[in-house]
Amino acid sequence: MSRPILEVIALGRDDAIAAQAGGADRLELVTDMAAGGLAPSRGVFSEVRAAVDIPVRVMLRSNAGYTAGSADELHRLCATAQALRTEGADEFVLGFLDHEGHPDLVAVEMLVAVIEPCRWTFHRAIDHAVDRGTLRKQLAGLPGLDTYLTAGAPAGVDEGLPTLRAEAGLKAEGHPGYEPRILVGGGLRLDHVPELRATGIDAFHIGSAARPAGWASRVSASAVEEWRAAL
Repeated sequence: MSRPILEVIALGRDDAIAAQAGGADRLELVTDMAAGGLAPSRGVFSEVRAAVDIPVRVMLRSNAGYTAGSADELHRLCATAQALRTEGADEFVLGFLDHEGHPDLVAVEMLVAVIEPCRWTFHRAIDHAVDRGTLRKQLAGLPGLDTYLTAGAPAGVDEGLPTLRAEAGLKAEGHPGYEPRILVGGGLRLDHVPELRATGIDAFHIGSAARPAGWASRVSASAVEEWRAAL
């Protein structure tokens, strides 16, 4: 069995260094976790990229919630994406729903056109979609989409375990729309890992679990090491 991926949320350079020291395979770089994680500045990305040599997936999101916002907000987010690309970002995280909970294909396709051919994750908006299976089919084939970040349910992994088990099975069976990797995150705990690994899931995403003292503190290398050892 291949080495599982451990992705850690980083808010800046110090987080990134600690996460890499603890054994993280990849970072999700964001700002403003009070809003659920927004796009970082070009300067923050540059500092992080210079400090570590593991992959960095950069959040593309400009407001709390899972809608892309107004047309002006979406155009500004596209400009942010282009600036980050110019700075050297080559992996991203994004995902938007319309007000009815369907995938916002216009917003997603606009951003994908800016970042192509980069690889990207569709984030936990999938957990708030009215029909996650239909969402997967609608997004299938978009350039660069290689991962879904999901807890299986809006409330987190505890509630979402049955969905995660089912989707891992559909992926293993080769069902259309289930080709991207399942990256589990959102209320993920160490005691979830054995069951998730048994389903074939091989990618895990942590944020608060890497910060035992809370979001006001930096990533703890020792906490990341504990997760690395468990995986």
